[in-house]
Amino acid sequence: MTTAVRVTWVQPEDLVGHELRQAAEDGRDARDIARRWYEAGGSPAPERAGASAPGAPPGLRAVAERLLDELALLESPLAGDEPDGLDAIRAACPQWPRARGGRPAGRERLHAAWLGRAAGCLLGKPVEKLPLEGIRALARATGNWPLNTWFTARGLPAPLAATYPWNRRSAPTSLAENIDGMPEDDDLNHPLLTLLLLQRHGASFTTADLARLWLDELPAGRTFTAERIAYRNLLDGIEPPETARHRNPFREWIGAQIRADVHGWTRPGDPAGAAEQAYRDAVLTHTGNGVYGAMFTAAALAEAATGETDAHGCLATGLRVVPPRSRFAAAVRDGIAAARQERDFDTVVDRLHAAYGGYHWVHVLPNAALLAAALTHADGDFTGSICKAVSGGWDTDSNGATAGSLAGLLAGRPDALPDRWTAPLKNRLATSVPGFDGAGFDTLAALTHRLTHEEALRP
Repeated sequence: MTTAVRVTWVQPEDLVGHELRQAAEDGRDARDIARRWYEAGGSPAPERAGASAPGAPPGLRAVAERLLDELALLESPLAGDEPDGLDAIRAACPQWPRARGGRPAGRERLHAAWLGRAAGCLLGKPVEKLPLEGIRALARATGNWPLNTWFTARGLPAPLAATYPWNRRSAPTSLAENIDGMPEDDDLNHPLLTLLLLQRHGASFTTADLARLWLDELPAGRTFTAERIAYRNLLDGIEPPETARHRNPFREWIGAQIRADVHGWTRPGDPAGAAEQAYRDAVLTHTGNGVYGAMFTAAALAEAATGETDAHGCLATGLRVVPPRSRFAAAVRDGIAAARQERDFDTVVDRLHAAYGGYHWVHVLPNAALLAAALTHADGDFTGSICKAVSGGWDTDSNGATAGSLAGLLAGRPDALPDRWTAPLKNRLATSVPGFDGAGFDTLAALTHRLTHEEALRP
Protein backbone atom coordinates (compact mmCIF):
# COMPACT_ATOMS: atom_id res chain seq x y z
CA MET A 1 0.00 0.00 0.00
CA THR A 2 1.36 3.44 -0.94
CA THR A 3 0.49 6.79 0.52
CA ALA A 4 0.54 9.95 -1.58
CA VAL A 5 2.93 12.68 -0.42
CA ARG A 6 1.15 16.03 -0.22
CA VAL A 7 3.84 18.71 -0.24
CA THR A 8 2.29 21.92 1.05
CA TRP A 9 2.46 25.23 -0.80
CA VAL A 10 3.63 23.85 -4.16
CA GLN A 11 0.91 21.55 -5.53
CA PRO A 12 -0.32 23.23 -8.77
CA GLU A 13 -3.94 22.37 -7.97
CA ASP A 14 -3.59 24.24 -4.65
CA LEU A 15 -2.03 27.31 -6.27
CA VAL A 16 -4.79 28.25 -8.71
CA GLY A 17 -7.22 29.34 -6.01
CA HIS A 18 -4.56 31.53 -4.43
CA GLU A 19 -3.63 33.04 -7.79
CA LEU A 20 -7.30 33.78 -8.53
CA ARG A 21 -7.46 35.57 -5.19
CA GLN A 22 -4.29 37.51 -6.00
CA ALA A 23 -5.75 38.47 -9.39
CA ALA A 24 -8.86 39.89 -7.73
CA GLU A 25 -6.69 41.87 -5.31
CA ASP A 26 -4.56 43.49 -8.00
CA GLY A 27 -7.42 44.17 -10.39
CA ARG A 28 -6.86 41.53 -13.09
CA ASP A 29 -10.01 40.16 -14.74
CA ALA A 30 -9.74 36.40 -14.26
CA ARG A 31 -13.46 35.55 -14.34
CA ASP A 32 -13.22 33.32 -17.40
CA ILE A 33 -10.26 31.43 -15.97
CA ALA A 34 -12.07 31.03 -12.65
CA ARG A 35 -15.14 29.63 -14.42
CA ARG A 36 -13.05 27.05 -16.26
CA TRP A 37 -11.23 26.13 -13.05
CA TYR A 38 -14.38 25.41 -11.10
CA GLU A 39 -16.01 23.61 -14.04
CA ALA A 40 -12.98 21.28 -14.09
CA GLY A 41 -13.56 20.44 -10.42
CA GLY A 42 -11.05 22.83 -8.90
CA SER A 43 -11.42 24.25 -5.39
CA PRO A 44 -10.93 27.71 -3.91
CA ALA A 45 -7.72 28.40 -2.05
CA PRO A 46 -7.43 26.65 1.32
CA GLU A 47 -8.19 29.29 3.94
CA ARG A 48 -5.39 28.50 6.38
CA ALA A 49 -3.70 25.23 5.44
CA GLY A 50 -0.89 24.78 2.92
CA ALA A 51 -2.65 22.08 0.94
CA SER A 52 -6.21 21.14 0.11
CA ALA A 53 -7.77 17.83 1.05
CA PRO A 54 -6.77 14.88 -1.16
CA GLY A 55 -9.14 13.54 -3.78
CA ALA A 56 -8.82 15.99 -6.67
CA PRO A 57 -10.41 14.88 -9.97
CA PRO A 58 -8.05 13.03 -12.36
CA GLY A 59 -6.23 15.37 -14.69
CA LEU A 60 -6.79 18.44 -12.51
CA ARG A 61 -3.07 19.08 -12.13
CA ALA A 62 -2.62 19.52 -15.87
CA VAL A 63 -5.54 21.96 -15.92
CA ALA A 64 -4.02 23.83 -12.99
CA GLU A 65 -0.65 24.21 -14.68
CA ARG A 66 -2.25 25.52 -17.86
CA LEU A 67 -4.44 28.03 -16.02
CA LEU A 68 -1.57 29.27 -13.85
CA ASP A 69 0.32 30.12 -17.03
CA GLU A 70 -2.73 31.92 -18.42
CA LEU A 71 -3.13 33.90 -15.22
CA ALA A 72 0.49 35.03 -15.45
CA LEU A 73 -0.26 36.73 -18.77
CA LEU A 74 -2.95 39.00 -17.30
CA GLU A 75 -1.66 42.53 -16.70
CA SER A 76 -2.46 44.37 -13.48
CA PRO A 77 -3.91 47.87 -13.77
CA LEU A 78 -2.03 48.73 -10.56
CA ALA A 79 1.41 48.15 -12.07
CA GLY A 80 2.02 51.87 -12.62
CA ASP A 81 1.58 52.59 -8.92
CA GLU A 82 3.43 49.48 -7.77
CA PRO A 83 6.66 49.17 -9.80
CA ASP A 84 9.01 46.23 -9.42
CA GLY A 85 12.45 47.46 -10.57
CA LEU A 86 14.63 49.22 -8.01
CA ASP A 87 15.22 52.24 -10.27
CA ALA A 88 11.46 52.56 -10.82
CA ILE A 89 10.80 52.23 -7.10
CA ARG A 90 13.32 54.97 -6.32
CA ALA A 91 11.80 57.18 -9.02
CA ALA A 92 8.34 56.72 -7.47
CA CYS A 93 9.56 57.82 -4.01
CA PRO A 94 9.93 61.62 -3.88
CA GLN A 95 11.43 61.51 -0.36
CA TRP A 96 13.95 58.72 -0.97
CA PRO A 97 16.36 59.07 1.99
CA ARG A 98 20.01 59.98 1.78
CA ALA A 99 22.61 58.20 3.89
CA ARG A 100 23.62 60.46 6.74
CA GLY A 101 26.02 57.94 8.25
CA GLY A 102 26.04 56.62 11.75
CA ARG A 103 28.17 54.67 14.14
CA PRO A 104 27.67 50.92 13.94
CA ALA A 105 25.04 49.79 16.42
CA GLY A 106 26.72 48.60 19.60
CA ARG A 107 26.65 45.00 20.75
CA GLU A 108 24.17 45.78 23.50
CA ARG A 109 21.70 47.34 21.07
CA LEU A 110 22.06 44.40 18.67
CA HIS A 111 21.71 41.95 21.54
CA ALA A 112 18.42 43.62 22.49
CA ALA A 113 17.29 43.43 18.86
CA TRP A 114 17.98 39.68 18.63
CA LEU A 115 16.24 39.06 21.97
CA GLY A 116 13.31 41.23 20.96
CA ARG A 117 12.86 39.42 17.67
CA ALA A 118 12.96 36.03 19.42
CA ALA A 119 10.58 36.99 22.23
CA GLY A 120 8.03 38.56 19.91
CA CYS A 121 8.13 35.55 17.61
CA LEU A 122 7.78 33.10 20.48
CA LEU A 123 4.83 35.01 21.94
CA GLY A 124 2.94 34.66 18.68
CA LYS A 125 3.77 31.04 17.89
CA PRO A 126 1.03 29.17 19.82
CA VAL A 127 -1.77 31.25 18.28
CA GLU A 128 -0.50 31.34 14.71
CA LYS A 129 -3.34 30.51 12.27
CA LEU A 130 -6.04 31.10 14.89
CA PRO A 131 -8.84 33.58 14.14
CA LEU A 132 -8.91 36.83 16.08
CA GLU A 133 -11.86 35.79 18.22
CA GLY A 134 -9.97 32.66 19.25
CA ILE A 135 -6.88 34.58 20.32
CA ARG A 136 -8.97 36.91 22.43
CA ALA A 137 -10.99 34.10 24.00
CA LEU A 138 -7.92 32.05 24.95
CA ALA A 139 -6.17 35.01 26.56
CA ARG A 140 -9.26 36.27 28.38
CA ALA A 141 -9.99 32.82 29.81
CA THR A 142 -6.57 32.77 31.48
CA GLY A 143 -6.66 36.37 32.76
CA ASN A 144 -4.22 37.63 30.13
CA TRP A 145 -6.24 40.31 28.30
CA PRO A 146 -5.18 42.86 27.25
CA LEU A 147 -2.30 40.58 26.36
CA ASN A 148 0.62 41.17 28.70
CA THR A 149 2.57 37.92 28.97
CA TRP A 150 2.97 34.46 27.43
CA PHE A 151 -0.06 32.39 26.48
CA THR A 152 -0.80 29.43 28.75
CA ALA A 153 -3.03 26.36 28.79
CA ARG A 154 -3.15 26.39 32.59
CA GLY A 155 -6.69 26.99 33.78
CA LEU A 156 -8.08 26.96 30.24
CA PRO A 157 -11.59 25.42 30.04
CA ALA A 158 -11.52 22.22 27.98
CA PRO A 159 -14.39 23.23 25.65
CA LEU A 160 -12.58 26.45 24.74
CA ALA A 161 -9.33 24.59 24.15
CA ALA A 162 -11.20 22.24 21.81
CA THR A 163 -12.83 25.13 19.93
CA TYR A 164 -9.57 27.01 19.43
CA PRO A 165 -6.69 24.51 19.51
CA TRP A 166 -3.20 25.90 19.88
CA ASN A 167 -0.89 25.72 16.89
CA ARG A 168 -0.08 22.03 16.72
CA ARG A 169 3.63 22.38 16.07
CA SER A 170 4.28 25.31 18.38
CA ALA A 171 2.30 24.66 21.56
CA PRO A 172 4.78 22.09 22.94
CA THR A 173 7.55 24.72 22.89
CA SER A 174 5.87 28.13 23.14
CA LEU A 175 3.25 28.09 25.91
CA ALA A 176 4.47 29.62 29.18
CA GLU A 177 4.72 26.27 30.91
CA ASN A 178 6.70 24.72 28.05
CA ILE A 179 9.25 27.36 27.02
CA ASP A 180 12.82 26.10 27.28
CA GLY A 181 14.92 28.32 25.07
CA MET A 182 13.95 29.64 21.64
CA PRO A 183 12.59 26.88 19.38
CA GLU A 184 13.27 26.82 15.67
CA ASP A 185 11.25 29.19 13.51
CA ASP A 186 11.67 30.61 10.03
CA ASP A 187 11.46 34.09 11.55
CA LEU A 188 14.84 33.38 13.19
CA ASN A 189 16.29 31.07 10.54
CA HIS A 190 16.23 33.79 7.91
CA PRO A 191 18.14 36.39 9.95
CA LEU A 192 20.76 33.70 10.58
CA LEU A 193 20.97 33.07 6.83
CA THR A 194 21.38 36.81 6.27
CA LEU A 195 24.34 36.76 8.65
CA LEU A 196 25.90 34.00 6.55
CA LEU A 197 25.12 35.91 3.37
CA LEU A 198 26.85 39.08 4.55
CA GLN A 199 29.76 37.17 6.05
CA ARG A 200 30.45 35.47 2.73
CA HIS A 201 29.60 38.19 0.22
CA GLY A 202 29.38 41.52 2.05
CA ALA A 203 26.80 44.20 1.42
CA SER A 204 27.31 43.92 -2.35
CA PHE A 205 25.82 40.41 -2.47
CA THR A 206 23.62 39.51 -5.43
CA THR A 207 20.28 37.76 -5.53
CA ALA A 208 22.08 34.80 -7.11
CA ASP A 209 24.41 34.68 -4.07
CA LEU A 210 21.38 34.34 -1.83
CA ALA A 211 19.93 31.62 -4.06
CA ARG A 212 23.12 29.59 -3.87
CA LEU A 213 23.26 30.06 -0.09
CA TRP A 214 19.75 28.68 0.24
CA LEU A 215 20.56 25.63 -1.85
CA ASP A 216 23.69 25.03 0.22
CA GLU A 217 22.43 25.76 3.73
CA LEU A 218 18.62 25.90 3.93
CA PRO A 219 16.63 22.63 4.05
CA ALA A 220 13.72 22.78 1.62
CA GLY A 221 11.36 21.62 4.36
CA ARG A 222 12.17 24.78 6.35
CA THR A 223 10.73 27.00 3.64
CA PHE A 224 7.08 28.01 3.26
CA THR A 225 4.78 29.85 0.84
CA ALA A 226 6.77 32.05 -1.58
CA GLU A 227 10.11 30.76 -0.30
CA ARG A 228 9.17 27.17 -1.06
CA ILE A 229 7.93 28.12 -4.53
CA ALA A 230 11.20 29.94 -5.27
CA TYR A 231 13.21 26.99 -3.94
CA ARG A 232 11.27 24.67 -6.26
CA ASN A 233 11.86 27.04 -9.15
CA LEU A 234 15.61 27.07 -8.48
CA LEU A 235 15.66 23.28 -8.56
CA ASP A 236 13.81 23.45 -11.87
CA GLY A 237 16.58 25.61 -13.31
CA ILE A 238 14.67 28.91 -13.20
CA GLU A 239 16.90 31.92 -12.49
CA PRO A 240 16.05 34.86 -10.21
CA PRO A 241 14.13 37.12 -10.36
CA GLU A 242 11.86 34.84 -12.39
CA THR A 243 11.94 32.53 -9.35
CA ALA A 244 9.58 35.04 -7.69
CA ARG A 245 7.10 35.06 -10.57
CA HIS A 246 6.78 31.58 -11.96
CA ARG A 247 3.62 29.94 -10.60
CA ASN A 248 4.00 31.84 -7.33
CA PRO A 249 0.72 33.18 -5.96
CA PHE A 250 2.42 34.01 -2.64
CA ARG A 251 4.70 36.71 -4.10
CA GLU A 252 2.97 39.48 -2.14
CA TRP A 253 2.85 37.65 1.16
CA ILE A 254 4.98 38.40 4.22
CA GLY A 255 7.97 36.10 3.61
CA ALA A 256 10.45 38.69 2.31
CA GLN A 257 9.66 41.03 5.19
CA ILE A 258 10.79 38.50 7.78
CA ARG A 259 14.20 38.36 6.07
CA ALA A 260 14.91 42.09 6.29
CA ASP A 261 16.12 42.64 9.86
CA VAL A 262 19.86 42.14 9.54
CA HIS A 263 19.92 44.39 6.47
CA GLY A 264 18.54 47.17 8.66
CA TRP A 265 20.54 46.39 11.78
CA THR A 266 23.82 46.62 9.87
CA ARG A 267 23.11 49.92 8.07
CA PRO A 268 22.46 52.44 10.88
CA GLY A 269 21.71 55.87 9.48
CA ASP A 270 21.49 54.49 5.93
CA PRO A 271 17.87 53.46 5.39
CA ALA A 272 18.24 53.66 1.60
CA GLY A 273 21.21 51.29 1.67
CA ALA A 274 19.33 48.92 3.95
CA ALA A 275 16.30 49.03 1.65
CA GLU A 276 18.43 48.32 -1.40
CA GLN A 277 19.97 45.28 0.29
CA ALA A 278 16.53 44.09 1.30
CA TYR A 279 15.38 44.55 -2.30
CA ARG A 280 18.12 42.25 -3.64
CA ASP A 281 17.15 39.68 -1.02
CA ALA A 282 13.40 39.99 -1.57
CA VAL A 283 13.27 39.65 -5.35
CA LEU A 284 14.36 36.03 -5.11
CA THR A 285 10.86 35.24 -3.89
CA HIS A 286 8.57 38.29 -4.06
CA THR A 287 7.30 41.12 -6.22
CA GLY A 288 5.46 44.40 -5.67
CA ASN A 289 4.06 44.81 -2.18
CA GLY A 290 5.92 41.73 -0.99
CA VAL A 291 9.20 43.47 -1.84
CA TYR A 292 8.04 46.77 -0.35
CA GLY A 293 7.48 45.01 2.98
CA ALA A 294 11.13 44.01 3.12
CA MET A 295 12.36 47.45 2.06
CA PHE A 296 10.10 49.24 4.54
CA THR A 297 11.22 47.03 7.43
CA ALA A 298 14.92 47.31 6.62
CA ALA A 299 14.74 51.10 6.36
CA ALA A 300 12.76 51.45 9.59
CA LEU A 301 15.28 49.26 11.43
CA ALA A 302 18.23 51.16 9.97
CA GLU A 303 16.68 54.28 11.48
CA ALA A 304 16.09 52.53 14.82
CA ALA A 305 19.67 51.21 14.87
CA THR A 306 21.03 54.74 15.26
CA GLY A 307 19.40 55.09 18.66
CA GLU A 308 18.49 58.66 17.71
CA THR A 309 14.77 58.43 16.93
CA ASP A 310 11.51 56.91 18.15
CA ALA A 311 9.07 54.36 16.74
CA HIS A 312 7.11 57.03 14.89
CA GLY A 313 10.22 58.34 13.18
CA CYS A 314 11.18 54.80 12.19
CA LEU A 315 7.80 54.19 10.55
CA ALA A 316 8.04 57.50 8.70
CA THR A 317 11.49 56.57 7.42
CA GLY A 318 10.24 53.18 6.28
CA LEU A 319 7.51 54.84 4.23
CA ARG A 320 10.10 56.94 2.37
CA VAL A 321 11.36 53.85 0.48
CA VAL A 322 7.88 52.65 -0.53
CA PRO A 323 5.99 54.00 -3.56
CA PRO A 324 3.43 56.31 -1.92
CA ARG A 325 0.55 55.26 -4.20
CA SER A 326 1.07 51.57 -3.53
CA ARG A 327 -1.31 49.47 -1.47
CA PHE A 328 1.51 48.78 1.00
CA ALA A 329 2.01 52.47 1.74
CA ALA A 330 -1.74 52.88 2.13
CA ALA A 331 -1.88 49.95 4.57
CA VAL A 332 0.87 51.42 6.74
CA ARG A 333 -0.81 54.82 6.72
CA ASP A 334 -4.13 53.17 7.63
CA GLY A 335 -2.53 51.40 10.58
CA ILE A 336 -0.89 54.55 11.87
CA ALA A 337 -4.09 56.58 11.50
CA ALA A 338 -6.22 53.97 13.29
CA ALA A 339 -3.76 53.83 16.19
CA ARG A 340 -3.71 57.59 16.54
CA GLN A 341 -7.49 57.92 16.42
CA GLU A 342 -8.50 55.13 18.82
CA ARG A 343 -7.46 54.85 22.46
CA ASP A 344 -8.58 51.22 22.75
CA PHE A 345 -6.36 48.89 20.76
CA ASP A 346 -9.08 46.27 20.33
CA THR A 347 -11.03 48.93 18.46
CA VAL A 348 -7.99 49.61 16.28
CA VAL A 349 -7.73 45.91 15.45
CA ASP A 350 -11.44 45.59 14.70
CA ARG A 351 -11.16 48.52 12.31
CA LEU A 352 -8.21 46.96 10.48
CA HIS A 353 -9.87 43.55 10.25
CA ALA A 354 -12.94 45.18 8.74
CA ALA A 355 -10.75 46.85 6.12
CA TYR A 356 -8.27 44.03 5.39
CA GLY A 357 -10.06 40.86 6.44
CA GLY A 358 -10.49 39.73 2.85
CA TYR A 359 -6.77 39.06 2.47
CA HIS A 360 -5.11 35.79 3.39
CA TRP A 361 -3.72 35.90 6.93
CA VAL A 362 -0.12 35.65 5.62
CA HIS A 363 -0.50 38.41 3.00
CA VAL A 364 1.80 41.35 3.61
CA LEU A 365 -0.88 44.07 3.47
CA PRO A 366 -3.04 43.30 6.52
CA ASN A 367 0.05 42.49 8.51
CA ALA A 368 1.72 45.77 7.52
CA ALA A 369 -1.31 47.71 8.70
CA LEU A 370 -1.35 45.84 12.00
CA LEU A 371 2.40 46.14 12.59
CA ALA A 372 2.30 49.89 11.99
CA ALA A 373 -0.70 50.24 14.29
CA ALA A 374 0.93 48.21 17.08
CA LEU A 375 4.19 50.16 16.98
CA THR A 376 2.34 53.47 16.88
CA HIS A 377 -0.05 52.61 19.70
CA ALA A 378 2.72 51.19 21.92
CA ASP A 379 4.82 54.35 21.47
CA GLY A 380 8.11 52.48 21.83
CA ASP A 381 7.21 50.35 24.86
CA PHE A 382 8.62 46.86 24.33
CA THR A 383 5.84 44.84 25.98
CA GLY A 384 3.20 46.96 24.33
CA SER A 385 4.83 46.57 20.93
CA ILE A 386 4.97 42.79 20.86
CA CYS A 387 1.69 42.21 22.70
CA LYS A 388 -0.30 44.55 20.49
CA ALA A 389 1.25 43.07 17.35
CA VAL A 390 0.38 39.52 18.41
CA SER A 391 -3.03 40.35 19.85
CA GLY A 392 -4.20 41.64 16.47
CA GLY A 393 -4.10 38.20 14.86
CA TRP A 394 -3.10 37.33 11.29
CA ASP A 395 0.60 36.31 11.11
CA THR A 396 1.15 36.50 14.84
CA ASP A 397 4.71 35.19 15.13
CA SER A 398 6.06 37.24 12.23
CA ASN A 399 4.44 40.47 13.41
CA GLY A 400 5.59 39.84 16.97
CA ALA A 401 9.12 39.23 15.72
CA THR A 402 9.37 42.42 13.68
CA ALA A 403 7.76 44.52 16.40
CA GLY A 404 10.17 43.02 18.95
CA SER A 405 13.15 43.67 16.71
CA LEU A 406 12.39 47.35 16.33
CA ALA A 407 11.34 47.86 19.95
CA GLY A 408 14.45 46.01 21.11
CA LEU A 409 16.68 48.30 19.06
CA LEU A 410 14.94 51.32 20.53
CA ALA A 411 15.35 49.92 24.06
CA GLY A 412 19.08 49.81 23.39
CA ARG A 413 20.27 47.07 25.74
CA PRO A 414 19.11 43.63 26.93
CA ASP A 415 18.44 44.64 30.53
CA ALA A 416 15.97 47.26 29.29
CA LEU A 417 13.68 44.40 28.19
CA PRO A 418 11.47 42.91 30.92
CA ASP A 419 12.94 39.75 32.40
CA ARG A 420 9.74 37.78 31.82
CA TRP A 421 10.44 38.01 28.07
CA THR A 422 14.16 37.29 28.06
CA ALA A 423 14.77 34.80 30.88
CA PRO A 424 12.74 31.91 29.34
CA LEU A 425 14.84 32.19 26.17
CA LYS A 426 17.81 30.95 28.21
CA ASN A 427 20.21 32.57 25.74
CA ARG A 428 19.75 29.65 23.36
CA LEU A 429 18.00 29.11 20.06
CA ALA A 430 17.36 25.99 18.00
CA THR A 431 17.83 26.06 14.25
CA SER A 432 18.62 23.87 11.28
CA VAL A 433 20.86 26.58 9.77
CA PRO A 434 24.35 25.02 9.96
CA GLY A 435 26.66 26.39 12.62
CA PHE A 436 24.02 28.15 14.69
CA ASP A 437 22.04 25.49 16.55
CA GLY A 438 22.23 26.22 20.27
CA ALA A 439 23.85 29.63 19.72
CA GLY A 440 23.33 32.33 22.31
CA PHE A 441 21.83 35.70 21.48
CA ASP A 442 24.91 37.39 22.91
CA THR A 443 27.01 35.43 20.41
CA LEU A 444 24.72 36.43 17.55
CA ALA A 445 24.98 40.05 18.63
CA ALA A 446 28.77 39.82 18.62
CA LEU A 447 28.76 38.30 15.13
CA THR A 448 26.41 40.98 13.86
CA HIS A 449 28.46 43.74 15.49
CA ARG A 450 31.69 42.41 14.02
CA LEU A 451 30.10 42.21 10.60
CA THR A 452 28.64 45.71 10.93
CA HIS A 453 31.96 47.17 12.07
CA GLU A 454 33.84 45.51 9.19
CA GLU A 455 31.30 46.81 6.68
CA ALA A 456 31.55 50.32 8.13
CA LEU A 457 35.33 50.32 7.60
CA ARG A 458 35.20 49.12 3.99
CA PRO A 459 35.91 51.82 1.38
